[in-house]
Amino acid sequence: MKKKSVYRCKNCDYESIGYMGKCPMCNSWNSLVEVNLEDGRKPKRAGERKAVKKLGEVEARNSSRIETSLKEFNRVMGGGIVRDSVTIVTARPGAGKSTLLLQVSNDLAKKGYRILYASGEESESQIKDRANRILKDIDEKIWVMSDNSMDNLLDTVQEMDPDFIVVDSIQTFALESFPSSRAGSPTQTMECAHELVKIAKNQARPRAVFIVGQMTKEDELAGVRALEHLVDVVLVIEGESGEELRTLLATKNRYGSTGEMGFFNMTEIGMVSIDNPSEYFMTKRDREDLVSGSSLTVVREGTRPIILEIESLVSDSFTPYPSRIAECMRKDQLNTLISILEQRGGIKLFDKNVVVKTTGGIKLKENAANLAVIMSIASSTFDFPIPNDTIFLADVGLTGELKKVPSLDLRLREADRIGFKRAIVPHGSISKKNYDNLRIYEIKSLRDVIRLVFN
Repeated sequence: MKKKSVYRCKNCDYESIGYMGKCPMCNSWNSLVEVNLEDGRKPKRAGERKAVKKLGEVEARNSSRIETSLKEFNRVMGGGIVRDSVTIVTARPGAGKSTLLLQVSNDLAKKGYRILYASGEESESQIKDRANRILKDIDEKIWVMSDNSMDNLLDTVQEMDPDFIVVDSIQTFALESFPSSRAGSPTQTMECAHELVKIAKNQARPRAVFIVGQMTKEDELAGVRALEHLVDVVLVIEGESGEELRTLLATKNRYGSTGEMGFFNMTEIGMVSIDNPSEYFMTKRDREDLVSGSSLTVVREGTRPIILEIESLVSDSFTPYPSRIAECMRKDQLNTLISILEQRGGIKLFDKNVVVKTTGGIKLKENAANLAVIMSIASSTFDFPIPNDTIFLADVGLTGELKKVPSLDLRLREADRIGFKRAIVPHGSISKKNYDNLRIYEIKSLRDVIRLVFN
């Protein structure tokens, strides 16, 4: 009987039934070598065939959730951890992946759940050192395992029967069934992930599995895209290493809202949940302490509205090409808004440097903040403070007209809850005007806004 073979790339484990000089996956030349399938894989065991059911006859089960003491984490997860879910957490090195999962593990252990924390990167003593630093008291229901063998991990799961499993990280584990593939290769990563999915989705014994995924230089999850399709939730931790603010973003969530975002402070005792972000992303000032160059708007992060302060600094330029610096938005977008302010607002900035940033370093991802950015620049140019009880909610077209923004009522209700007095919105954009504190100003053009605010 003729042995079956394939050609496998030595660098990325891509497989082809025929020889190719260049690997289409990693673009390396002469890397495909012939491999006998019998040498690299164990024979598959025939499983029991499941009965086919009509969709209408399937019994629906509401997946019960496990809540933690981290409110922002629960929010991003869609209300808590689903018992039979698989979640990937990825971030740059040092962003707080292991710290967050160790905190969640200890919190769940205090609620009576059995936790298995398996690490292929750190030793048991290193895990204990981190736990001593960030946890007040370590619960006795947490077991740690320092091993790179997925086979040993699966055996340990069968022996101790945990409720919650952490694998840190998936790129460091390997199955003995694929000796020709190294740990971290697409084959090993996907096969290890498949085994973890089987454990989590066991109907007789569901378990929650959290997988740490390494990130590439392009700030993407390392490995094939199929890994993201395989799991239920993909969480990304964002934040600069020198700053305390960390954002937890759900780029995929089968049990909640994709795009939901939570905020944390990275401190010496771990990740601390920021339960009221609106107070974090604005500067509290008394009326007599107002400063020029500051304006306020309401942005949406996921399903939640957040009050955000935008700061601008306009200064004289002594070079032919003035600086345009924006830490919170694309430079092209800033240049567009400056052009609108010059042409439609009548404020000349051709000889001015303009710097724009947001309090807290949050990125501007939607056009609802464009009017606030323009008014912040105008305030700095005139050196005239904007009252801190005023909110700006509008996009600005190239014609200088104010444009409608989505979810305007939700944003206005958040501003009304905080206690703002004035809201400047596009003309004809709202039907409800009976807010407790807010007085709504519906305005058509940018020039009218400038006249109203700066008299």
